[in-house]
Amino acid sequence: MRRFWSDRKGNIAVLFAFAIVPIIGGIGAAIDYSMANSYRTDMQKALDSTALALTKILPADDATINSAGMEYFLASMGNHDLTNLQLTITEESGTVRLRVTGDYTPAIANILGAQQFQIGTVAEAKWSLGKLEIALVLDNSGSMGSLGRMTALKAATHDLLNVLENAAREPGDAKVAIVPFDSAVRLPFTQANAPNWIKWGTSGSCSIPSSWWYNTGSQLNCIGAGGVWTWGSWTNTKWSSWSGCVEDRDKDPSVNHDVLDTVPDNTTSTNTSARRTKYPARNCDDNDLRRLTPLTANWTTLRDEVDAMQPAGWTNITIGLAWGWHVLSPTERYTEGAAYGTENLTKYIILMTDGDNTRNRYASCNGCSGINDRTEAVCTNIKNAGIKIYSIRLIAGNADLIRDCATNPSMYYDVQNAGQLSNVFNSIGSEIASLHLSK
Repeated sequence: MRRFWSDRKGNIAVLFAFAIVPIIGGIGAAIDYSMANSYRTDMQKALDSTALALTKILPADDATINSAGMEYFLASMGNHDLTNLQLTITEESGTVRLRVTGDYTPAIANILGAQQFQIGTVAEAKWSLGKLEIALVLDNSGSMGSLGRMTALKAATHDLLNVLENAAREPGDAKVAIVPFDSAVRLPFTQANAPNWIKWGTSGSCSIPSSWWYNTGSQLNCIGAGGVWTWGSWTNTKWSSWSGCVEDRDKDPSVNHDVLDTVPDNTTSTNTSARRTKYPARNCDDNDLRRLTPLTANWTTLRDEVDAMQPAGWTNITIGLAWGWHVLSPTERYTEGAAYGTENLTKYIILMTDGDNTRNRYASCNGCSGINDRTEAVCTNIKNAGIKIYSIRLIAGNADLIRDCATNPSMYYDVQNAGQLSNVFNSIGSEIASLHLSK
Protein backbone atom coordinates (compact mmCIF):
# COMPACT_ATOMS: atom_id res chain seq x y z
CA MET A 1 0.00 0.00 0.00
CA ARG A 2 2.93 2.32 0.82
CA ARG A 3 4.35 1.68 -2.61
CA PHE A 4 0.97 2.57 -4.14
CA TRP A 5 0.85 5.96 -2.41
CA SER A 6 4.53 6.74 -3.04
CA ASP A 7 4.39 5.82 -6.70
CA ARG A 8 5.25 8.95 -8.67
CA LYS A 9 4.89 7.37 -12.09
CA GLY A 10 1.23 8.33 -12.56
CA ASN A 11 -1.88 9.84 -11.08
CA ILE A 12 -3.41 6.58 -9.77
CA ALA A 13 -3.99 8.02 -6.31
CA VAL A 14 -5.81 11.00 -7.71
CA LEU A 15 -7.97 8.82 -9.95
CA PHE A 16 -8.74 6.50 -7.06
CA ALA A 17 -9.80 9.45 -4.92
CA PHE A 18 -12.19 10.65 -7.59
CA ALA A 19 -13.50 7.14 -8.25
CA ILE A 20 -14.23 6.22 -4.65
CA VAL A 21 -17.02 8.78 -4.36
CA PRO A 22 -19.30 7.42 -7.12
CA ILE A 23 -18.47 3.86 -6.07
CA ILE A 24 -19.63 4.51 -2.53
CA GLY A 25 -22.56 6.50 -3.86
CA GLY A 26 -23.57 3.66 -6.17
CA ILE A 27 -23.44 1.16 -3.33
CA GLY A 28 -25.44 3.55 -1.19
CA ALA A 29 -28.02 4.02 -3.92
CA ALA A 30 -28.49 0.26 -4.16
CA ILE A 31 -28.91 0.00 -0.40
CA ASP A 32 -31.34 2.91 -0.32
CA TYR A 33 -33.32 1.45 -3.23
CA SER A 34 -33.62 -1.82 -1.35
CA MET A 35 -34.75 0.00 1.79
CA ALA A 36 -37.30 2.02 -0.18
CA ASN A 37 -38.70 -1.16 -1.70
CA SER A 38 -38.94 -2.68 1.75
CA TYR A 39 -40.92 0.33 2.92
CA ARG A 40 -43.17 0.07 -0.13
CA THR A 41 -43.87 -3.58 0.76
CA ASP A 42 -44.72 -2.54 4.32
CA MET A 43 -46.99 0.20 2.96
CA GLN A 44 -48.81 -2.30 0.73
CA LYS A 45 -49.46 -4.69 3.60
CA ALA A 46 -50.65 -1.87 5.84
CA LEU A 47 -52.85 -0.44 3.10
CA ASP A 48 -54.41 -3.84 2.36
CA SER A 49 -55.22 -4.27 6.05
CA THR A 50 -56.65 -0.76 6.17
CA ALA A 51 -58.88 -1.41 3.16
CA LEU A 52 -60.31 -4.54 4.76
CA ALA A 53 -60.75 -2.78 8.09
CA LEU A 54 -62.70 0.03 6.44
CA THR A 55 -65.14 -2.42 4.84
CA LYS A 56 -66.34 -3.20 8.37
CA ILE A 57 -67.54 0.37 8.98
CA LEU A 58 -68.84 1.29 5.53
CA PRO A 59 -70.98 3.01 4.56
CA ALA A 60 -69.89 6.05 6.58
CA ASP A 61 -69.30 9.79 6.10
CA ASP A 62 -66.02 11.08 4.63
CA ALA A 63 -64.71 12.43 7.92
CA THR A 64 -65.16 9.08 9.64
CA ILE A 65 -63.63 7.14 6.75
CA ASN A 66 -60.56 9.39 6.52
CA SER A 67 -59.96 9.50 10.26
CA ALA A 68 -60.39 5.75 10.73
CA GLY A 69 -58.36 5.00 7.61
CA MET A 70 -55.31 6.94 8.78
CA GLU A 71 -55.59 5.41 12.25
CA TYR A 72 -55.72 1.86 10.82
CA PHE A 73 -52.86 2.57 8.44
CA LEU A 74 -50.47 4.04 11.01
CA ALA A 75 -51.20 1.21 13.43
CA SER A 76 -50.47 -1.35 10.70
CA MET A 77 -47.26 0.37 9.55
CA GLY A 78 -45.61 0.45 12.95
CA ASN A 79 -42.21 2.18 13.20
CA HIS A 80 -40.93 3.82 10.01
CA ASP A 81 -38.80 6.72 8.75
CA LEU A 82 -41.17 8.00 6.08
CA THR A 83 -42.34 11.59 6.15
CA ASN A 84 -45.27 13.49 4.66
CA LEU A 85 -47.59 10.48 4.57
CA GLN A 86 -50.70 11.21 2.50
CA LEU A 87 -53.66 8.79 2.48
CA THR A 88 -56.46 9.25 -0.04
CA ILE A 89 -59.67 7.24 0.30
CA THR A 90 -62.55 7.12 -2.16
CA GLU A 91 -65.69 4.98 -1.91
CA GLU A 92 -68.08 4.28 -4.75
CA SER A 93 -70.56 1.55 -5.69
CA GLY A 94 -69.53 -0.81 -2.92
CA THR A 95 -65.78 -0.47 -3.53
CA VAL A 96 -63.30 1.43 -1.37
CA ARG A 97 -60.06 2.56 -3.06
CA LEU A 98 -56.99 3.73 -1.16
CA ARG A 99 -53.77 5.42 -2.24
CA VAL A 100 -50.90 6.29 0.07
CA THR A 101 -47.68 8.20 -0.59
CA GLY A 102 -44.73 9.08 1.61
CA ASP A 103 -41.30 10.68 1.29
CA TYR A 104 -38.20 8.56 1.77
CA THR A 105 -34.91 10.23 2.69
CA PRO A 106 -31.85 8.31 1.39
CA ALA A 107 -29.59 7.20 4.20
CA ILE A 108 -26.39 6.71 2.16
CA ALA A 109 -26.82 7.97 -1.39
CA ASN A 110 -27.33 11.51 -0.15
CA ILE A 111 -23.56 11.97 -0.25
CA LEU A 112 -24.11 12.36 -4.00
CA GLY A 113 -26.77 14.95 -3.36
CA ALA A 114 -29.73 12.57 -3.57
CA GLN A 115 -32.78 14.20 -2.08
CA GLN A 116 -36.04 12.83 -0.70
CA PHE A 117 -38.15 10.95 -3.18
CA GLN A 118 -41.75 9.76 -3.04
CA ILE A 119 -42.92 6.17 -2.84
CA GLY A 120 -46.49 4.96 -2.78
CA THR A 121 -48.95 2.18 -3.46
CA VAL A 122 -52.68 1.51 -3.89
CA ALA A 123 -55.26 -0.98 -2.60
CA GLU A 124 -58.89 -1.74 -3.25
CA ALA A 125 -61.54 -3.71 -1.38
CA LYS A 126 -65.16 -4.48 -2.05
CA TRP A 127 -67.32 -3.73 0.94
CA SER A 128 -70.66 -4.62 -0.56
CA LEU A 129 -71.88 -8.14 0.19
CA GLY A 130 -73.39 -8.35 -3.24
CA LYS A 131 -76.44 -10.52 -3.58
CA LEU A 132 -76.88 -13.94 -2.01
CA GLU A 133 -79.69 -16.45 -2.35
CA ILE A 134 -79.38 -19.39 0.00
CA ALA A 135 -81.60 -22.44 0.43
CA LEU A 136 -81.22 -24.24 3.75
CA VAL A 137 -82.15 -27.86 3.05
CA LEU A 138 -82.51 -29.30 6.54
CA ASP A 139 -83.18 -32.91 7.53
CA ASN A 140 -86.21 -33.06 9.84
CA SER A 141 -86.52 -36.85 9.90
CA GLY A 142 -87.16 -38.81 13.09
CA SER A 143 -83.50 -39.51 13.84
CA MET A 144 -82.97 -35.78 14.33
CA GLY A 145 -84.84 -36.19 17.61
CA SER A 146 -81.95 -38.08 19.23
CA LEU A 147 -78.68 -36.95 20.82
CA GLY A 148 -79.73 -33.31 20.84
CA ARG A 149 -79.46 -33.06 17.07
CA MET A 150 -82.53 -30.93 16.41
CA THR A 151 -81.70 -28.55 19.27
CA ALA A 152 -78.19 -28.16 17.90
CA LEU A 153 -79.48 -27.65 14.35
CA LYS A 154 -81.81 -24.87 15.48
CA ALA A 155 -79.03 -23.09 17.38
CA ALA A 156 -76.61 -23.45 14.46
CA THR A 157 -79.14 -22.16 11.95
CA HIS A 158 -79.81 -19.12 14.13
CA ASP A 159 -76.07 -18.44 14.17
CA LEU A 160 -75.93 -18.66 10.39
CA LEU A 161 -78.88 -16.31 9.99
CA ASN A 162 -77.23 -13.84 12.36
CA VAL A 163 -74.04 -13.83 10.28
CA LEU A 164 -75.96 -13.24 7.06
CA GLU A 165 -78.22 -10.54 8.50
CA ASN A 166 -75.28 -8.65 9.96
CA ALA A 167 -73.31 -8.90 6.73
CA ALA A 168 -76.14 -7.62 4.54
CA ARG A 169 -75.52 -3.91 3.97
CA GLU A 170 -78.77 -3.26 2.17
CA PRO A 171 -82.21 -4.89 2.47
CA GLY A 172 -82.36 -7.86 0.15
CA ASP A 173 -78.60 -8.35 -0.12
CA ALA A 174 -79.12 -11.79 1.39
CA LYS A 175 -82.27 -13.87 0.98
CA VAL A 176 -82.79 -17.25 2.57
CA ALA A 177 -85.26 -20.08 1.98
CA ILE A 178 -85.82 -22.97 4.39
CA VAL A 179 -86.67 -26.43 3.06
CA PRO A 180 -87.34 -28.89 5.91
CA PHE A 181 -87.64 -32.45 4.60
CA ASP A 182 -88.25 -36.00 5.72
CA SER A 183 -89.43 -38.41 3.00
CA ALA A 184 -91.47 -35.54 1.55
CA VAL A 185 -91.54 -31.76 1.41
CA ARG A 186 -94.54 -29.85 2.71
CA LEU A 187 -95.72 -26.87 0.67
CA PRO A 188 -97.73 -23.88 1.94
CA PHE A 189 -100.95 -25.16 0.33
CA THR A 190 -104.05 -27.07 1.30
CA GLN A 191 -106.55 -28.84 -0.91
CA ALA A 192 -108.60 -25.65 -1.09
CA ASN A 193 -105.84 -23.47 -2.56
CA ALA A 194 -103.64 -26.02 -4.31
CA PRO A 195 -102.25 -24.97 -7.70
CA ASN A 196 -102.93 -26.94 -10.86
CA TRP A 197 -99.42 -28.35 -10.85
CA ILE A 198 -100.34 -30.64 -7.95
CA LYS A 199 -101.26 -34.16 -9.08
CA TRP A 200 -103.98 -35.71 -6.98
CA GLY A 201 -103.47 -39.39 -7.70
CA THR A 202 -102.74 -41.93 -10.39
CA SER A 203 -106.23 -42.36 -11.73
CA GLY A 204 -106.18 -44.28 -14.99
CA SER A 205 -106.28 -47.70 -16.57
CA CYS A 206 -103.78 -50.07 -18.12
CA SER A 207 -104.04 -51.91 -21.43
CA ILE A 208 -103.36 -55.28 -19.74
CA PRO A 209 -106.91 -56.31 -18.71
CA SER A 210 -105.84 -59.74 -17.49
CA SER A 211 -103.81 -58.18 -14.71
CA TRP A 212 -106.01 -56.61 -12.06
CA TRP A 213 -102.90 -55.34 -10.22
CA TYR A 214 -101.76 -53.25 -13.14
CA ASN A 215 -105.30 -52.07 -13.84
CA THR A 216 -105.44 -50.53 -10.39
CA GLY A 217 -101.73 -49.78 -10.16
CA SER A 218 -99.66 -46.84 -11.24
CA GLN A 219 -98.74 -45.50 -14.64
CA LEU A 220 -95.10 -46.41 -14.10
CA ASN A 221 -95.92 -49.99 -13.14
CA CYS A 222 -98.14 -50.33 -16.19
CA ILE A 223 -95.51 -49.03 -18.59
CA GLY A 224 -92.87 -51.14 -16.88
CA ALA A 225 -94.97 -54.24 -17.63
CA GLY A 226 -95.25 -53.32 -21.29
CA GLY A 227 -98.76 -51.91 -21.06
CA VAL A 228 -100.27 -48.67 -22.29
CA TRP A 229 -101.60 -46.32 -19.64
CA THR A 230 -104.72 -44.26 -20.29
CA TRP A 231 -105.46 -41.37 -18.01
CA GLY A 232 -108.90 -41.19 -16.51
CA SER A 233 -110.67 -38.24 -14.99
CA TRP A 234 -108.79 -36.47 -12.23
CA THR A 235 -110.37 -35.30 -9.02
CA ASN A 236 -109.25 -33.94 -5.70
CA THR A 237 -112.40 -34.94 -3.84
CA LYS A 238 -110.55 -37.64 -1.92
CA TRP A 239 -107.90 -35.18 -0.77
CA SER A 240 -109.97 -32.83 1.37
CA SER A 241 -107.60 -33.40 4.29
CA TRP A 242 -104.43 -32.88 2.24
CA SER A 243 -101.96 -30.83 4.27
CA GLY A 244 -99.47 -29.93 1.58
CA CYS A 245 -96.95 -32.78 1.30
CA VAL A 246 -95.63 -33.81 -2.10
CA GLU A 247 -93.41 -36.68 -3.17
CA ASP A 248 -90.95 -37.23 -6.01
CA ARG A 249 -92.11 -36.47 -9.52
CA ASP A 250 -92.16 -39.03 -12.32
CA LYS A 251 -88.96 -40.55 -13.59
CA ASP A 252 -88.74 -42.42 -16.85
CA PRO A 253 -86.07 -43.17 -19.48
CA SER A 254 -86.73 -39.93 -21.38
CA VAL A 255 -87.12 -37.21 -18.73
CA ASN A 256 -86.39 -37.68 -15.04
CA HIS A 257 -88.46 -34.87 -13.62
CA ASP A 258 -87.75 -36.02 -10.05
CA VAL A 259 -84.16 -34.71 -10.31
CA LEU A 260 -84.75 -31.74 -12.62
CA ASP A 261 -86.06 -28.20 -12.36
CA THR A 262 -88.47 -28.56 -15.28
CA VAL A 263 -91.50 -26.29 -15.09
CA PRO A 264 -94.60 -28.28 -14.09
CA ASP A 265 -97.70 -28.12 -16.25
CA ASN A 266 -100.13 -25.65 -14.68
CA THR A 267 -103.24 -26.64 -16.60
CA THR A 268 -105.90 -29.33 -16.34
CA SER A 269 -104.53 -31.05 -19.44
CA THR A 270 -104.91 -34.84 -19.64
CA ASN A 271 -101.78 -35.11 -21.77
CA THR A 272 -99.50 -37.79 -20.35
CA SER A 273 -96.27 -35.81 -20.80
CA ALA A 274 -97.81 -32.79 -19.11
CA ARG A 275 -99.03 -34.85 -16.16
CA ARG A 276 -95.57 -36.28 -15.60
CA THR A 277 -94.27 -32.81 -14.79
CA LYS A 278 -96.74 -32.33 -11.92
CA TYR A 279 -96.02 -32.97 -8.25
CA PRO A 280 -97.88 -35.91 -6.70
CA ALA A 281 -99.77 -35.07 -3.54
CA ARG A 282 -99.28 -37.46 -0.65
CA ASN A 283 -100.00 -37.74 3.04
CA CYS A 284 -97.25 -36.37 5.23
CA ASP A 285 -95.18 -38.72 7.35
CA ASP A 286 -96.12 -36.38 10.16
CA ASN A 287 -98.16 -33.19 10.04
CA ASP A 288 -95.58 -31.51 12.28
CA LEU A 289 -93.24 -31.23 9.27
CA ARG A 290 -92.81 -27.51 8.70
CA ARG A 291 -93.89 -26.01 5.42
CA LEU A 292 -91.31 -24.77 2.96
CA THR A 293 -90.37 -21.09 3.34
CA PRO A 294 -89.58 -19.40 -0.01
CA LEU A 295 -86.71 -16.92 -0.37
CA THR A 296 -87.14 -13.97 1.95
CA ALA A 297 -85.13 -11.33 3.79
CA ASN A 298 -87.61 -11.35 6.67
CA TRP A 299 -85.26 -12.57 9.36
CA THR A 300 -87.99 -12.81 11.99
CA THR A 301 -90.02 -15.16 9.80
CA LEU A 302 -86.96 -17.30 9.13
CA ARG A 303 -86.09 -17.59 12.81
CA ASP A 304 -89.67 -18.46 13.73
CA GLU A 305 -89.70 -21.26 11.14
CA VAL A 306 -86.44 -22.65 12.47
CA ASP A 307 -87.79 -22.68 16.03
CA ALA A 308 -90.91 -24.55 14.90
CA MET A 309 -89.07 -27.48 13.27
CA GLN A 310 -89.87 -30.91 14.74
CA PRO A 311 -88.20 -34.27 13.97
CA ALA A 312 -90.38 -37.03 12.50
CA GLY A 313 -90.66 -39.28 9.49
CA TRP A 314 -88.29 -41.00 7.06
CA THR A 315 -85.42 -39.58 5.01
CA ASN A 316 -85.42 -38.58 1.33
CA ILE A 317 -82.46 -36.29 0.65
CA THR A 318 -83.33 -36.09 -3.03
CA ILE A 319 -86.65 -34.32 -2.63
CA GLY A 320 -85.15 -31.88 -0.15
CA LEU A 321 -82.44 -30.94 -2.64
CA ALA A 322 -84.92 -30.77 -5.52
CA TRP A 323 -87.02 -28.21 -3.66
CA GLY A 324 -83.90 -26.34 -2.55
CA TRP A 325 -83.21 -25.98 -6.26
CA HIS A 326 -86.80 -25.00 -7.04
CA VAL A 327 -86.84 -22.12 -4.55
CA LEU A 328 -83.59 -20.71 -5.94
CA SER A 329 -84.65 -21.10 -9.54
CA PRO A 330 -86.34 -18.16 -11.30
CA THR A 331 -88.75 -20.56 -13.03
CA GLU A 332 -92.33 -21.17 -11.97
CA ARG A 333 -93.42 -22.73 -8.71
CA TYR A 334 -91.52 -20.10 -6.73
CA THR A 335 -90.23 -17.12 -8.66
CA GLU A 336 -88.45 -15.20 -5.89
CA GLY A 337 -85.10 -16.40 -7.22
CA ALA A 338 -83.23 -14.00 -9.49
CA ALA A 339 -82.29 -15.01 -13.01
CA TYR A 340 -79.22 -17.16 -13.42
CA GLY A 341 -76.21 -15.05 -14.36
CA THR A 342 -77.45 -11.96 -12.52
CA GLU A 343 -74.44 -9.75 -11.91
CA ASN A 344 -72.94 -9.92 -8.42
CA LEU A 345 -75.33 -12.69 -7.36
CA THR A 346 -74.43 -16.12 -6.02
CA LYS A 347 -76.84 -18.96 -5.23
CA TYR A 348 -76.09 -21.55 -2.55
CA ILE A 349 -77.67 -24.67 -1.11
CA ILE A 350 -76.63 -25.72 2.39
CA LEU A 351 -77.63 -29.36 2.93
CA MET A 352 -77.63 -30.85 6.42
CA THR A 353 -78.59 -34.49 6.97
CA ASP A 354 -77.97 -37.00 9.73
CA GLY A 355 -78.54 -40.32 8.04
CA ASP A 356 -79.08 -42.54 5.05
CA ASN A 357 -81.87 -42.22 2.54
CA THR A 358 -84.65 -44.51 3.70
CA ARG A 359 -87.69 -43.82 1.53
CA ASN A 360 -88.76 -42.12 -1.66
CA ARG A 361 -91.68 -42.57 -4.02
CA TYR A 362 -90.07 -45.56 -5.67
CA ALA A 363 -88.32 -47.45 -2.90
CA SER A 364 -88.23 -48.03 0.83
CA CYS A 365 -84.83 -49.24 1.96
CA ASN A 366 -81.89 -48.10 4.05
CA GLY A 367 -79.44 -46.31 1.82
CA CYS A 368 -79.99 -48.58 -1.17
CA SER A 369 -78.79 -47.64 -4.63
CA GLY A 370 -82.39 -47.27 -5.81
CA ILE A 371 -82.65 -44.13 -3.68
CA ASN A 372 -79.05 -42.92 -3.57
CA ASP A 373 -78.74 -42.73 -7.34
CA ARG A 374 -81.53 -40.16 -7.36
CA THR A 375 -79.60 -38.06 -4.85
CA GLU A 376 -76.44 -38.31 -6.95
CA ALA A 377 -78.37 -37.20 -10.03
CA VAL A 378 -80.02 -34.17 -8.44
CA CYS A 379 -76.71 -33.04 -6.87
CA THR A 380 -75.04 -33.16 -10.29
CA ASN A 381 -77.88 -31.30 -11.97
CA ILE A 382 -77.92 -28.56 -9.32
CA LYS A 383 -74.18 -27.96 -9.64
CA ASN A 384 -74.46 -27.93 -13.43
CA ALA A 385 -77.04 -25.13 -13.05
CA GLY A 386 -74.36 -22.99 -11.37
CA ILE A 387 -75.62 -23.35 -7.79
CA LYS A 388 -72.95 -23.98 -5.16
CA ILE A 389 -73.58 -26.71 -2.58
CA TYR A 390 -72.30 -27.04 0.98
CA SER A 391 -73.05 -30.46 2.45
CA ILE A 392 -72.97 -31.44 6.11
CA ARG A 393 -73.13 -35.00 7.43
CA LEU A 394 -74.15 -35.12 11.08
CA ILE A 395 -72.97 -38.27 12.85
CA ALA A 396 -74.45 -40.81 10.40
CA GLY A 397 -75.22 -41.28 6.73
CA ASN A 398 -73.43 -42.16 3.51
CA ALA A 399 -70.26 -40.09 3.72
CA ASP A 400 -69.31 -40.61 0.07
CA LEU A 401 -72.76 -39.61 -1.17
CA ILE A 402 -72.93 -36.46 0.95
CA ARG A 403 -69.32 -35.42 0.29
CA ASP A 404 -69.66 -35.89 -3.46
CA CYS A 405 -72.79 -33.74 -3.42
CA ALA A 406 -70.75 -30.71 -2.32
CA THR A 407 -69.35 -28.40 -4.98
CA ASN A 408 -65.85 -29.42 -3.88
CA PRO A 409 -64.43 -31.43 -0.94
CA SER A 410 -63.63 -28.24 1.02
CA MET A 411 -67.37 -27.50 1.12
CA TYR A 412 -68.16 -30.81 2.84
CA TYR A 413 -68.28 -31.15 6.63
CA ASP A 414 -68.34 -34.41 8.58
CA VAL A 415 -69.66 -33.51 12.03
CA GLN A 416 -69.41 -36.20 14.70
CA ASN A 417 -70.93 -34.24 17.56
CA ALA A 418 -74.11 -32.18 17.32
CA GLY A 419 -72.50 -29.53 19.50
CA GLN A 420 -70.09 -28.78 16.65
CA LEU A 421 -72.85 -27.72 14.26
CA SER A 422 -72.78 -24.08 15.35
CA ASN A 423 -69.07 -23.81 14.54
CA VAL A 424 -69.66 -25.33 11.12
CA PHE A 425 -72.64 -23.11 10.30
CA ASN A 426 -70.73 -20.04 11.52
CA SER A 427 -67.78 -21.01 9.34
CA ILE A 428 -69.98 -21.46 6.29
CA GLY A 429 -71.83 -18.20 6.91
CA SER A 430 -68.60 -16.26 7.37
CA GLU A 431 -67.10 -17.78 4.24
CA ILE A 432 -70.16 -16.96 2.15
CA ALA A 433 -70.35 -13.41 3.46
CA SER A 434 -66.63 -12.73 3.54
CA LEU A 435 -65.15 -9.71 1.80
CA HIS A 436 -62.22 -10.49 -0.46
CA LEU A 437 -59.50 -8.01 -1.23
CA SER A 438 -59.26 -7.25 -4.95
CA LYS A 439 -56.08 -6.05 -6.59
